[in-house]
Amino acid sequence: MNAPFSASSSAAPWVVMGGAFDPVHYGHLRSAFELLDVLRVPTIQFLPTGQPVHRPGLFAPNGLRLAMLRAAIHDQPRFAIDERELHRQGPSYTVDTLEQLRAEHPGRSLCFVVGLDAFLSMPTWHRAERVLDLAHVVVVHRPGFELPSAGPLKGWLDAHQTQRVGDLHAAAQGRIYVYDVTPLAISATAIRDLLKQGQDPQFLLPPAVREIILQHQCYST
Repeated sequence: MNAPFSASSSAAPWVVMGGAFDPVHYGHLRSAFELLDVLRVPTIQFLPTGQPVHRPGLFAPNGLRLAMLRAAIHDQPRFAIDERELHRQGPSYTVDTLEQLRAEHPGRSLCFVVGLDAFLSMPTWHRAERVLDLAHVVVVHRPGFELPSAGPLKGWLDAHQTQRVGDLHAAAQGRIYVYDVTPLAISATAIRDLLKQGQDPQFLLPPAVREIILQHQCYST
């Protein structure tokens, strides 16, 4: 069992959780909430992507996605937002962001959190081989997806995977940690599909996020 988090520890890993958050929902929030204690860290930074490379595009504008994320976490003091990719011109490459974060936190453990669905596409990322030179990768296991049994990712897992959170504290980068979050079969895609069909996404995401969506009708077409 992991030791409880101590707020006096200034050397805890710096944790960022990447994603489109289009829209943010309880699956994202529950994963982040559990990881606070699992990883023994004081805070998690949500890192909304700017201009994505590995998906057709975003459905809500950057400003609305940011407003929804702010509304979702406004009463959670251990959650914060890193807006840098929203203000970057051109495509958002994870490795560029991790290089910036590494420069800002030299020598400190850096953890980049992704869903298993995103992790499965990691070999196609821009300069993917550089990611583990910059950070640990924390993979949140999502319903409907399985870890690879062959291929490049299997090789990376064999070489870098750890089951000990202490390893993420002991080294600054280079490990892969897979966490089985409480399974919530909620996805942004399913929420958008409900809205397109004129259905209400209540209880799938925070009420404040639902109000923003209904006010702006950003997923209705």
